Amino acid sequence: MVTPMLAEVTGSIQVGLAGLGSAIGVGLVGMKASEAVGRNPGAFGKIIAIAILGMALAEAIVFYAILMK
Repeated sequence: MVTPMLAEVTGSIQVGLAGLGSAIGVGLVGMKASEAVGRNPGAFGKIIAIAILGMALAEAIVFYAILMK
């Protein structure tokens, strides 16, 4: 009876930590993209495309954690 509850709690912690890591990653990507555009405004198009790709990959971590739960 205790084992299923422990597995559920462990899975919730796993998804929570994945969400935290993903949020930190998206924040870092956004911060560095803003900094890069501030340094070189002419490269805005290339920077935003790479930033969006990086954010999408960082957010995918949460979906992987949910699927593994």
